[in-house]
Amino acid sequence: MGYQVAIVGATGAVGTEMIKMLEQSQLPVDGIRLLSSSRSAGKVLTFKGQEVVVEETTEQSFEGIDIALFSAGGSTSAKFAPHAVKAGAVVVDNTSYYRQHDQVPLVVPEVNAHALDNHQGIIACPNCSTIQMMIALEPIRQKWGLERIIVSTYQAVSGAGAQAIEETKNQLRQVLFEGKNPTDLTADILPCGGDKRHYPIAFNALPQIDVFTDNDYTYEEMKMTKETKKIMADDTIKVSATCVRIPVLSGHSESVYLETKEVADIAAVKQAIADFPGAILEDDPSQQIYPQAIKAVGKRETFVGRIRKDLDIANGIHLWVVSDNLLKGAAWNSIQIAESLHERGLVRPSQDLIF
Repeated sequence: MGYQVAIVGATGAVGTEMIKMLEQSQLPVDGIRLLSSSRSAGKVLTFKGQEVVVEETTEQSFEGIDIALFSAGGSTSAKFAPHAVKAGAVVVDNTSYYRQHDQVPLVVPEVNAHALDNHQGIIACPNCSTIQMMIALEPIRQKWGLERIIVSTYQAVSGAGAQAIEETKNQLRQVLFEGKNPTDLTADILPCGGDKRHYPIAFNALPQIDVFTDNDYTYEEMKMTKETKKIMADDTIKVSATCVRIPVLSGHSESVYLETKEVADIAAVKQAIADFPGAILEDDPSQQIYPQAIKAVGKRETFVGRIRKDLDIANGIHLWVVSDNLLKGAAWNSIQIAESLHERGLVRPSQDLIF
């Protein structure tokens, strides 16, 4: 017997990938309900060759649903996820709304699937940039421990949504085919749709993703810091992030510096990463082999390379991490959580409704 699955935000960049990933998943699905805002309701999408009409999300949308996958923004999750839980569904939320809630597991299945065991109806999917870093660092943490992480991200515009992709394409066309100067371009979305000022991304790098917090880090940077500590269940790990948007359409890249508790042999580090589920080692400087964003697009795995010792710090290691932010960074991780819930017999209504 299969599950009835709902996807909230089905017409968005992540929602459409969720549909594709669900088609390829081993999760037994008997029926699917595609949900969206009123603006997108009525559109027709396909699931396993069958046409499905997109419905507007309402409080009654989750009757008979076993698993509800949310990717329509934090306000939508805040409004409708409790109704889904009340109706008997287990929610996998791909927004930031529940990530730091004490009673909500924050899960990367390869790293901490055990955190699902005591879920109370809602499971949070981490930020895209955090997920791929966890895949790269967990095999190192398991063997040598982690003391410090300093990460600089090079994030694709698809992380800001479909409109950001179109804005980037339009700006590139204006420069390449219309001869416009990049400084004369207009911008409406990036670096952050909710902030006061907007800047062109074409031929540019914007050291701002999300709005700034009181400590002058952005919310994206603070997400990586807090989520890393929660997923690894270790508040003693020192984490600092600088998150940058670059004019790549899909595929996040990260330069990660870390310090281990015990000095690690680089060959052993490479082998540990190569052996870890969901990670692919691409590391042969002699042949110029290293992870690249364009090669990661469309793939579920996280690619790790440029692994090398720090020249001055005995326990310092540098590496380069790349993944498709819409897949492992969002849609695929959500589907993996649903698969893990199924495998562990945890697709069940919450016993204690706390939301």
